[in-house]
Amino acid sequence: MKYVALLRGINVGKSVQVPMKRLKSILEEIGLINVTTYLNSGNAIFESTLASNDVKDLIEEKLSDEFGQKIPVLIKTASEIIKIKDSIPAEWKNDATQQTYIAYLFSDAANPDLIDDLPVKKQYVEMIYACEAIIWNIKRENYNKSQITKIMNHPSYSRMTTRNVNTARMLAALCME
Repeated sequence: MKYVALLRGINVGKSVQVPMKRLKSILEEIGLINVTTYLNSGNAIFESTLASNDVKDLIEEKLSDEFGQKIPVLIKTASEIIKIKDSIPAEWKNDATQQTYIAYLFSDAANPDLIDDLPVKKQYVEMIYACEAIIWNIKRENYNKSQITKIMNHPSYSRMTTRNVNTARMLAALCME
């Protein structure tokens, strides 16, 4: 089966630094095949005969051994990544007028009602729940009004990992190869 691993909280500021070349090697060392990494934000596409939870456990254990701290890893199947991408309205982009992000949710935080609970001003941000992910779009002129950054103070924030729409679309494209 083809999977995508999304590492949370790496290569940003003072967080743990995980070089993508090393990540690729680690994934190959634990027996994953056809490993490809994308960008420096912790995205890897690979194949395995193992169940997703087993893959997650193997990756987290190996990363902990290698880097000396726990790095949360979210595993999605290729079909889930493609379904999420297909749920993004075509006109939602990252450009001079708007911003679109996807918050991929760990299963313990995945709930459509989470959108209602997030401390953002919904009149300034459009949100969609799809396949254990929240997709949001904000007009740049409304970014500060939306209070989207308050998501970081929500208890579920540590149980999500975000990527911009360009990355989400590219991950889906890589899954279709």
